[in-house]
Amino acid sequence: MLRQTLRPLPGPCFGLINRQMAIMAKSLKYTKHGEPQDVLELVEQKIESPTAKQVLVKILAAPINPADINTIQGKYPVKPKFPAVAGNEFVGEVICVGDEVKSVETGQHVVPLATGLGTWTTHAVYQEDQVMAVSKNVGLAEAATITVNPCTAYRMLKDFVQLKPGDTVIQNGANSAVGQAVHQLCRAWGINSIGIVRNRPEIEDLKQMLQCLGATAVLTEEEIRTSDIFKTGKLKRPKLAFNCVGGKSATEVSRHLDNSGVMVTYGGMSREPVTVATGPLIFKDIAFRGFWMTRWSKENYATPERKQMFKDLCDLMEQGKFVAPVHEMVPLDKFKDAAAAALSFKGFTGKKFILDMSK
Repeated sequence: MLRQTLRPLPGPCFGLINRQMAIMAKSLKYTKHGEPQDVLELVEQKIESPTAKQVLVKILAAPINPADINTIQGKYPVKPKFPAVAGNEFVGEVICVGDEVKSVETGQHVVPLATGLGTWTTHAVYQEDQVMAVSKNVGLAEAATITVNPCTAYRMLKDFVQLKPGDTVIQNGANSAVGQAVHQLCRAWGINSIGIVRNRPEIEDLKQMLQCLGATAVLTEEEIRTSDIFKTGKLKRPKLAFNCVGGKSATEVSRHLDNSGVMVTYGGMSREPVTVATGPLIFKDIAFRGFWMTRWSKENYATPERKQMFKDLCDLMEQGKFVAPVHEMVPLDKFKDAAAAALSFKGFTGKKFILDMSK
């Protein structure tokens, strides 16, 4: 029985794998909610050959996102059926396809179009319409993380305020994976990007890193309270703000919005409610919106807007104008340590852990 990675077959399988050999996938599964290090188990299971419109994929890399941890803990709106394979994002290589598959070919790299597929596994069979081919010129880390954080940044910049070059966006949690994506997209589109971060010993290094990604300016939560960056006209007041922290941080950021500005909340790391400052709400007529990428993806599964979004992001990645967030590649058997560290706020920036199954 073959347990190693197979080379892509030169066409549809027609049961070839099932008749001549078997692939034993290693998967991180759980049968109840809890802490990842307590409930996840690395198990082996036989993968059958794909039929009809199915695609057999060798997973190359799959990130550990906070939402993945929350899903395992049972704290996320998405509730998988047990037993469940953990994980939501990946980049993989097509090993073979069913005889009715038309949109992808063996040897191509693919990323998920559907959510909740279960991606912390070495191999999997998906439906053709659940995956999308991407260029091999897109790096593994970039491709593995494209469907959540870059798409979140893209949609928030596109869908709430009509921005033009020279406009300003402000965000807290500016060193998060979404924050890093926002800076890069703003640079590509000529938009000023102001980042707010928590103070820390390595603050100057962090500011430099974010400015290299495209941030126009990076301020600590203390600095933004006394900054005159908008009052003096150095930059236009922001028309759009992004909040992933909540609490006092969100309130302070909202104070800097321009008339009729919009704050979009997509996270709540402080676990404190978003409190609205009465003055800006009344006299500036600012608005507060929420955004959840999973909902948008389900409602726009096959729309032209979604296809254009992926094209734009992949083009920037191929051109070297968009890079993956700060990350560390870890082998699958080290998943417990990586999962435990995924929600840690210690260190220089919010480092993302990516399970590496490419070897």
